[in-house]
Amino acid sequence: MKVAYFDAFSGVSGDMTVAALLDAGADAKKLIHGLEHLGLGAAYRVEKVIRCGITALKFHVSVDDRPADEQHHHHHHGHEHSHDSDHHHGHRHEQTHDHSHRGYSQIVQLIQKARIPAPVKESSIRVFTALGEAEAQVHGIPLEAVHFHEVGAVDSIADIVGACLGLYLLKVDQVYCSPVNVGSGTVQAAHGVMPVPTPATALLLRDKPVYAEGPAMELTTPTGAAIVAALAAGFGPMPSVAIKAVGYGAGTKDFRDRANVLRVTIGEKSESTEARTVVLIEANIDDASPQLLGYAMDQLFAAGALDVTLTPLLMKKNRAGHMLTIVAKPEDREALAGIVFRETTTLGVRMTTAERRTLAREFVEVETAFGGIRMKVSPNGFAPEFDDCQAIARQKGVPLKDVLSAANAAYLKTRS
Repeated sequence: MKVAYFDAFSGVSGDMTVAALLDAGADAKKLIHGLEHLGLGAAYRVEKVIRCGITALKFHVSVDDRPADEQHHHHHHGHEHSHDSDHHHGHRHEQTHDHSHRGYSQIVQLIQKARIPAPVKESSIRVFTALGEAEAQVHGIPLEAVHFHEVGAVDSIADIVGACLGLYLLKVDQVYCSPVNVGSGTVQAAHGVMPVPTPATALLLRDKPVYAEGPAMELTTPTGAAIVAALAAGFGPMPSVAIKAVGYGAGTKDFRDRANVLRVTIGEKSESTEARTVVLIEANIDDASPQLLGYAMDQLFAAGALDVTLTPLLMKKNRAGHMLTIVAKPEDREALAGIVFRETTTLGVRMTTAERRTLAREFVEVETAFGGIRMKVSPNGFAPEFDDCQAIARQKGVPLKDVLSAANAAYLKTRS
């Protein structure tokens, strides 16, 4: 499983994403060739730059035929982190110029017609739809009525298709993203001054972890937000991977205190073992009845404990007791410790952090004479799901061992 992890510590924009993927090894000739098939009449260029001492790539899209006022007016949509006096956002809806506009459905058709791989079309349209829906909601209009001003549209389309093409060329199966630095302050747009993150960016990142740090300017653009919102399988720390390549995509400005880059890490997620941090919660109990302890175990499992065990102990003053051990996800530690205090007589628990490695496992259903039974399958073997077999044995009044062997036999038959 190939994973791309985006480090958006200095925000994310469309051009930074394309540049980072190129820097991580996506073939620039193939990527630009793919963009040329869109027929946007734009020129694409990749430049080596330095941001805070880190060499990075910068991706440029230029539309040669823009009139002089447009050149001043329209920064690349989702590109420029140079939020000087004017900014792309909001211009794309500007109806005062009589230049052609591209509507949402025209852009979708344009992507569908292009000679680019089908998965790239599919993911590009997913990103564009996310962007279009956010704009529609901000402006209070239906999706079909959203218009991207010609120049802004060219940049957005090139960035979005470029990002999806880059991921495709790198054969990425899954995208993850760090919490997103959105920036702060305000930007000047055609409709007036807007707060950062702009309304569309804020909508796109709803329910995602964001923060604001560094220079007071727009660090994450709507295009960048649409790419991570539509494509990322999850947000948070980097999953456990073997790193294969790292790429840096540059924003326009070079800040004094931070490298204005998006870092993308390409790694292999090992299928065999998944390492994850767990919390061990332990308590020594010498004065609780076995019934109470059994009930406490059920409550702990119901509340999300990964595992609960009771080990007989000989405690101080030669008292027979038990050690209750719980393996838990870090986020469940407080809730589970609360149950231990509520349901048992202990006055204290110990908590330690440990690393748990598990083999990847999946469930496969097999058909037996007794009915369907789930099998748990991992690289080192297989076993019938005990709860399923137990339920069938009770229901049909047959020996449990017969149900288990029927499940194993059925599974082996499917493999041969």
